[in-house]
Amino acid sequence: MNDTRLLTRRSVLAGSAAVGLTAFLAACSGGGAGTPLKFWNMPWGGVTFNPLDKKISQAYKPASGLPSVAYQAVQWGSFVATFASAIASKTGPAVSSGSGTQAFQFAEQGQIAMADDLLDSWKKNGLYDDFLPGLLDTMKTDKGYVAVPYNLDMRALWLRTSLLEKAGATAPTDWQSYLDACEALKKIGSYGFGLAAGAQGNGFQVLVGLLINNGGGLFDEEQKPNCVTDANVQALEFVVEMIRKGYVDPGSPAYTTDNAQAQWKAGTFAMGFEGPGLAANLGGSITPDMAIGDPLTGATGKKGALYFPNNIMMYTNTPSQKGSEAFMTYYYKNMAPLWTKHTGIGLPVLKSIAESPEFTADANAAKLISDWQPISKTWAAPGGDALFSNVTIVDSTTPMTDWAQNVVSLKQSPRESLQTLQTRLEAALKK
Repeated sequence: MNDTRLLTRRSVLAGSAAVGLTAFLAACSGGGAGTPLKFWNMPWGGVTFNPLDKKISQAYKPASGLPSVAYQAVQWGSFVATFASAIASKTGPAVSSGSGTQAFQFAEQGQIAMADDLLDSWKKNGLYDDFLPGLLDTMKTDKGYVAVPYNLDMRALWLRTSLLEKAGATAPTDWQSYLDACEALKKIGSYGFGLAAGAQGNGFQVLVGLLINNGGGLFDEEQKPNCVTDANVQALEFVVEMIRKGYVDPGSPAYTTDNAQAQWKAGTFAMGFEGPGLAANLGGSITPDMAIGDPLTGATGKKGALYFPNNIMMYTNTPSQKGSEAFMTYYYKNMAPLWTKHTGIGLPVLKSIAESPEFTADANAAKLISDWQPISKTWAAPGGDALFSNVTIVDSTTPMTDWAQNVVSLKQSPRESLQTLQTRLEAALKK
């Protein structure tokens, strides 16, 4: 499965980073005509991902008159400035992945070639119907489809099964049974709500996931911040209850993702919401001890979780739009080995891959697709599920990290923290 630390780097073109491009794995496929079509992809998995991805891309044989493809891997460390600089100077890719919200921002600048014609053509070859339910809708704007879903990240419930057994705890199915399990785990010295709320952690994502779990979220139907709602307050009161009862590690407000993984390995964390790659990242004897739990029913009786449909986009700056679409069709028809060979990429978006024997052999991955993906929602919840450019204000931003730390350190009440977040998000939109 994927490295969670890689898949959480979705913050789009809003931060500062050194301009530069790590240009290893650059290569061109043979054949075609004229200027090669540039395909830039990110290191979505482990060390075997990009070499196999390069091989798949190089095997593309364009039809007569269409351009060949030049493959390039772009590292996360400088990708913000890399894309911004390349797109502005018209030296960027024709097709690329990137952050999960990147396409929406570039679409606002008129740099994205909409995928409507491509998706229409896929209705004829079966690819369109191969996508998991609801995924294509997350890419739809009033101007068209800005991108095509590629791989999924999400925040789902992980359990260390041996610790639950030692504590005599039952795997939770709702908030009350979650509290019950936490109480049992506390007696053996383990925390039931593992969390990393530091600047290099994903605590804000976990908290938003709980808001969604209770039918809440950050945006209304007009795609404007709407943080201070009863459902959201109730979700944070659930978190505060766990903190006050000692179910949360006191170090959590400052923990990084690495700190959290060390706690999982040590048995200090026994339950928590993490990405699909947690078990693989922990490794060794810990991996078989990790299991995906059931989606919880919130206090409102609803289920939900936060997920991130990472995607591939096409740009208006291309040697051939038909060439871009032809390569996309080839790539999606031939990308299955990235999952079936377990390169560490995130969860698949195509049913044909998700249902393959090689993928379903991982029971945790299969459960994420069968049980969690159908109830998951994007940053846009609860007003909708389609992403939009303004979600960048909550995607790995300082106001979100500060909010999580305010909640977990009990610096503000749930309602006060949400009001502070509302004010800061509104201010960010005015900039």
